[in-house]
Amino acid sequence: MGDSIFSIGISGLNAAQAGLLTTSHNISNVNTPGYSRQQALQSSAAPHFTGAGYIGQGTRIDSVRRIYDEFLTTHVRQTQSVSSHQDIYAAHADSLDAIFGDARAGLTPVLSDFFAGINAVANNPADIPSRQALLGAAQSLAGRFHDIAGQLAEIRSGVNTQIASAVDDVNRMAASLARLNDEIGLASDIGGSGRPPNDLLDQRDQLLADLNTQIGATAVKQSDGSLNVYLGNGEPLVVGYLAYKLTAFAGNDDPQNLEVGLDTGTATVTFRPGDLSGGVLGGLFDYRANVLDAADDRLGSIALAVADGVNKQHALGQDLNGNLGGAFFTLPTPYVQGALANTGTATMSVGIASSTALAGSNYELSFNGASYTLTRLSDQTSQSFASLPQTVDGLTIDLASGAPAAGDSFLIQPARHAARDLAVALRDVREIAAAAPIRTSFSLSNAGTATISPGSVDANYLATPLASPLTLTFNAGMLTGFPLTQAVTVTNGATVTTYAAGAPVPYTAGATLTFGGISIVVDGAPADSDTFTVAPNTGGVGDGRNALALRGLATRANVVNGSASLTNANAQLTSFVGTAAHGARVAADAGGALLAQAKAAQQSASGVNLDEEAANLQRYQQAYQAAGKVMAIANTLFETLLAIANN
Repeated sequence: MGDSIFSIGISGLNAAQAGLLTTSHNISNVNTPGYSRQQALQSSAAPHFTGAGYIGQGTRIDSVRRIYDEFLTTHVRQTQSVSSHQDIYAAHADSLDAIFGDARAGLTPVLSDFFAGINAVANNPADIPSRQALLGAAQSLAGRFHDIAGQLAEIRSGVNTQIASAVDDVNRMAASLARLNDEIGLASDIGGSGRPPNDLLDQRDQLLADLNTQIGATAVKQSDGSLNVYLGNGEPLVVGYLAYKLTAFAGNDDPQNLEVGLDTGTATVTFRPGDLSGGVLGGLFDYRANVLDAADDRLGSIALAVADGVNKQHALGQDLNGNLGGAFFTLPTPYVQGALANTGTATMSVGIASSTALAGSNYELSFNGASYTLTRLSDQTSQSFASLPQTVDGLTIDLASGAPAAGDSFLIQPARHAARDLAVALRDVREIAAAAPIRTSFSLSNAGTATISPGSVDANYLATPLASPLTLTFNAGMLTGFPLTQAVTVTNGATVTTYAAGAPVPYTAGATLTFGGISIVVDGAPADSDTFTVAPNTGGVGDGRNALALRGLATRANVVNGSASLTNANAQLTSFVGTAAHGARVAADAGGALLAQAKAAQQSASGVNLDEEAANLQRYQQAYQAAGKVMAIANTLFETLLAIANN
């Protein structure tokens, strides 16, 4: 009897000790990330049958259970992936907003100063200090474009660095997951017990949560207890005890951006846009594609519009030396990159035919061996050509050298580096073409009341500048005296009529007469023999008409396919970045709140509660003391029996 009671007491001691050890383990790991509360499971030992019935034989510890809810844990991983994506996206969008949203550091003040300088020259065309101030404002504008472009390049480099770092982290965690799969399998098979290695399982779950901070991944449990891990595009990252590796490399189409692929051991599977979702990697790719690239291209579009618009209008003016205007800015050339996988020898030449016609998109030019296909990447619109050169969306595309091979492709980015490459070409303030190259007048002896406008010129004038005065004469309802080699176009409202070179032109009061790139308007009632003169603007140092036209570029729709002015395009760029940053921050805050809720729900089920564990300590302590008392009684009974036997 004594021995039976003693065994029962020992079983109670062992059970209480197991409870104390488990509770102590819980308390010690209260701050361990990913730790799940454990509970010692005990049951009564098999009873002993006697003639009086079954008599109990104490207790036993069956297992130590991990308090774990798979649904809640999976939900935490999913929300962690989304939250990390949104956090990194918002952080980078905020940094971009700090560049464009700063009233002092953005484009707005230097654009305003530049056009204010043009206005000052228009008001006083011969004033050298005003011209010098304009040249300084132009250099400040180009410098600001350079500064912002440099900051965007640094951000792009930082994104590439973070992508490479995240890839290294993913590979390290994938290898650890594969190792834990192996260790868990071995630990579960020890002695054939099938008892779960709780701490290893917690480590694996925490590692999966950490993995989802870097990249969205899904875990699928296998029959042997291992977890297979798959990326968002279905590619395996961990299969049992085998881990695959991600690799970061320069993009085939755009080497300035790092891309990511999966190294299968025999080949590298390059991920397409959108394949990587969730986590830091997904957020970085999302930010780069939807915010950074767009801001970079929009900034470049404004730089191109400034350079091309100012240059073209400046060329239509006349400087203080009496010459037609030269290039005010150097016009940046589009960036063209042949794919790294190209096998041909071709290089492409792409120029800006018209910045106003640019569609604000990048392009891919591919060659199939017989023809070229140009795809506008913003809307995937394609068109094919049998040969080059071709002019599309304001771009002139030509084969510069070599020959393409079938399958070769070229990335065309019209505006990507325009802000970086913009520069002031003009050096002499006297060469600022503020005047118009022509001037008009009417004879003081005219008997009628007709007047003639000051006149303007367009790009066609550059081919045949006016070399000597031209006298137009009105007689019998007709105007004569136009150049014998140039047709005359009469625009009266919506009606446009063209008259052959040398032919008399019927007079229509208020109509616009265009010939050789010159446009004039004769209005009023002329009398027969009245004359009107169009002449070169010799000595027109006080003329600021072309400067006024240059000032009008600020509000003229000449950016993004003629849909916005420079002022509006800059405002739209600032608004785009600001809206993206605000939306990203709102999403990040919401994602953070959802993650906190998910973690709270998971911890309510699996987390360690110190108050509960303190109560368990007292309960197991009392059970331990009571079991010890049972053993003391068993010992007393045993000694009594020995004493009786000795007597």
